[in-house]
Amino acid sequence: MNTLILVLIGLFIGVLGSFLGLGGGFLIVPLLLILGYEAAKVSGTSLMIILLISLSAVIAHNKLQHIDFNLVIPIAIGGIIGAQIGARWVDKFPTETFSKIFAVVLILIAIRIGFK
Repeated sequence: MNTLILVLIGLFIGVLGSFLGLGGGFLIVPLLLILGYEAAKVSGTSLMIILLISLSAVIAHNKLQHIDFNLVIPIAIGGIIGAQIGARWVDKFPTETFSKIFAVVLILIAIRIGFK
């Protein structure tokens, strides 16, 4: 894929992810799945992209005092433990099953947000 196109995709994901606080994974994962990558590669690659984008977003949000550090530490502790479990689970699911699980999670989140 053309490098310029990938940079433009990254720009779009960076703006939307930082604006919505979503990290961009909800866009990166389906895009990479559509491009034919396997679930484990999609998951790992998406997380690395999100890490780099998120570092930049954290710097900007911290300067604007948009971060509640009382929430960060306990949620991050649970997230770090959960990330180790999730990284090992992804290899156990075929890409088709992973795609379906991801779609269901997105639909459930959308329904929850829509009714809130």
